[in-house]
Amino acid sequence: MEKLICVCGHENPAGTKLCGKCGRPLTEEAKESKIVDMKYDGAAIRSKTRNKSIVDKVWNFFSSVKVGIALIIINLVAASIGTIFPQEFYISVSTEAEKAAYYEDTYGSIGKLYYELGLSDVYNAWWFQILVGMLAISIIVASIDRGIPLHRSLKNQRVKRHESFMKRQRVVAEGPVANGDPAQTLNMIEEKMKSLKYKVRRDGNALLAERGRFSRYGPYINHCGLIIFLAAVMLRLVPGFYVDESMWVREGEVRAVPGMEGYFIENEAFILELHDNEKTENQELQGVNAVAKNFQTNAKLYKQAEDAVPGQTDNLELVKEYSIRVNHPLQYEGYSFYQMDFRMNELSVMNFQLTNKETGEALGPVSIDLTNPQDEYIINEQAKVELLGYYPDFSGFENGEPQTLTPTPNNPAFIFKMTTPEHPDGEVSFVAIQQTIEPNGDNEYKMAFQGVETRNMSGLTVHKDSSIPLLAVGGAIFMIGVAIGSYWNHRRLWVEQLEDGTIRLAAHTNKNWFGMKKDLDAVSEYAKLPKYLDQSEEIEEKEGDSAL
Repeated sequence: MEKLICVCGHENPAGTKLCGKCGRPLTEEAKESKIVDMKYDGAAIRSKTRNKSIVDKVWNFFSSVKVGIALIIINLVAASIGTIFPQEFYISVSTEAEKAAYYEDTYGSIGKLYYELGLSDVYNAWWFQILVGMLAISIIVASIDRGIPLHRSLKNQRVKRHESFMKRQRVVAEGPVANGDPAQTLNMIEEKMKSLKYKVRRDGNALLAERGRFSRYGPYINHCGLIIFLAAVMLRLVPGFYVDESMWVREGEVRAVPGMEGYFIENEAFILELHDNEKTENQELQGVNAVAKNFQTNAKLYKQAEDAVPGQTDNLELVKEYSIRVNHPLQYEGYSFYQMDFRMNELSVMNFQLTNKETGEALGPVSIDLTNPQDEYIINEQAKVELLGYYPDFSGFENGEPQTLTPTPNNPAFIFKMTTPEHPDGEVSFVAIQQTIEPNGDNEYKMAFQGVETRNMSGLTVHKDSSIPLLAVGGAIFMIGVAIGSYWNHRRLWVEQLEDGTIRLAAHTNKNWFGMKKDLDAVSEYAKLPKYLDQSEEIEEKEGDSAL
């Protein structure tokens, strides 16, 4: 793009409003303005000057403040949708079927729709991560688009400025000094401004006093903190970077730890301790029969051998043994195992007797492990029982076929094929709790229920969050940027001694004009400067008169 060459000979990028060397207005808008726009010190902003190529259009889209605000609102709305009902990692179920049943049973048809739309796991959804990514891109592009030109302008600003630059500042003054010695007056201004903590630069008969330049970088420090924060959120999708999994472990069971490849955990025993004090009146009103004092899992954490087949539980190495209690997790290499829930007396083993219905003669016992049932149970040489079907959580029939709601043995049902000396081809029987169906007519033998064995289960949450340090750093940088941008301001005073012996001055601040004028009053009184004029007040008065 063509460069703009100022009268002073300085080459400025296209789109520059004020010459980077002398400050002369270069655009018609700047020339016609009574007070120049000092937002970026008149520097050229890429998004305001380029709009030809595809890259320019994409850049301009993401650098737009309106787009940034819209993305913030959309992200906030999407995040708030995830708070309508509890997210999946807050509920104590693991399988998809259990999750679907939980939302439908708990919240009705709205809950079912909520789950089917994927809103029950909003923060891990691909579309939510895209929204977060777009917001991060918008912040980065906007910061580069405006921050770099501003930094260059502030870094390269000159002490001497053209008359048109000085006269187009909001606060200006021009006139003779009271002591009649402009050179001495400049020295007095320098002395006073330094006492007010300003950094003063001199160039011949011109002076620039500046204070709080760093405050102009507050918003960009703020943006850096946000970018780090959003990057930490997106890094949670990286495998192993963020883990938040739930698992149920039965007493005596060794299970692979989800999200922690190569590790297994064993539930040696689950302990539930109750308060032995008498129920209070409030507990009676609420129907509370017992209050838990402590529930814990005595656990062992194992590591799989390096040369072992994935999932193999042979030759496990014990790495830690711990009693997991509420708020006292087992911790190992950044992972934490929290005690979150428990289930008492889950069905573990069901015991049957293969019995002659008429005589009551028992051919032998059959014990079925409900978590790992066998296909065949041999009683003797002439009698055996085959398990043709197993439905851990029997929920009824659909098109004549038995259905199971979940893989948890809450309501087990079986299809048995009973082979006996009288019936070598076998008899088929469907057996559920308080229900027996014999599809081929009356059988001679039945599977007589003898009893159950139960065991307790521990609900554990496996958590690892490597993003917390990044989130903390991002949040801290964000707050530093907010503080810098909120409580400090950039103040500048230009003073020049003219050839006729008079003084011309101009002042600017990005905010807090009360503080700027207070400093001007102090230096004016000390150096006996001419009275300054706030041109914004003059413009407001004229606009008010014209309106009348």
